[in-house]
Amino acid sequence: MTTIIIKKVKKAAHAHHGGAWKIAYADFVTAMMAFFLLMWLISMTTQEQKIGLAEYFSPAALSPATSGAGGILYGTALDTSGNKPSTPRDAERGSAEREDRVRPTSPGRTSDLDASRPAASTEVNYSAIASLRQALQTMPDIAELSKNIVIEQTKEGVNVSLVDQDGRAMFREGSVDPYERTRRVLEALAPALRRLPNSLSITGHTAAARPGSARTAEPWNLTAGRALAVREILSGAGVPNDHFSSVVGRADTEPVFPDNPYIAPNRRVTITLLNASPPVPPNLLR
Repeated sequence: MTTIIIKKVKKAAHAHHGGAWKIAYADFVTAMMAFFLLMWLISMTTQEQKIGLAEYFSPAALSPATSGAGGILYGTALDTSGNKPSTPRDAERGSAEREDRVRPTSPGRTSDLDASRPAASTEVNYSAIASLRQALQTMPDIAELSKNIVIEQTKEGVNVSLVDQDGRAMFREGSVDPYERTRRVLEALAPALRRLPNSLSITGHTAAARPGSARTAEPWNLTAGRALAVREILSGAGVPNDHFSSVVGRADTEPVFPDNPYIAPNRRVTITLLNASPPVPPNLLR
């Protein structure tokens, strides 16, 4: 008789590891998503936008230095010298330094005041850009128009351009009549433009007609009419007439993209806040 032996092996159950690793993995994935989102935002941000962000988060420890008109953004720039002198000795030293800066110089010699003008103008322009962008934040549909409003600093001053792109135009085709969204943008900018001391130059531009296509309007009259329409909206919103320096139309002579002058972004109206020369001290006029 054959004996059958059945051997049963009992397997011990593994200990439960818990769910801590799931939480750690979820945190890791979230951090990576945030990192790549940050990298994407940085790559899509222009240099002017980065400067504006840096100024927004910069510490407010700098002392304001009035450059003529006084009041917030009325020609007021930030002085990098820090806090103002608080003791009589420091005040005297500061007064002596100011006298040295405004002392007349001999012909052919550049004074410290002249050397500081570009830096002062740049600071005023940065303040103007920040003020204009803050004014636009009050618009509920600014996200839809963000690519149609271009604010940038140039050698002439600060440009605020209303640009046709992404299938969205700022003026009716072949007409000097702006869309309602264009009017709202200009009315939102008007209070800031009214407070700033800069003179305004308004220039209209259009795209070139493609070969073989017929123009809907004469380009010189069209661009000049659109520039005038912008001036009238700003004037009606409270910008004084003496703030306007020039209103001109350039037709298609100054495209943004010279390699492709037919595309929509060449159609634009640009409001330029012209650089303002700082006031000259009386003792320099002698």
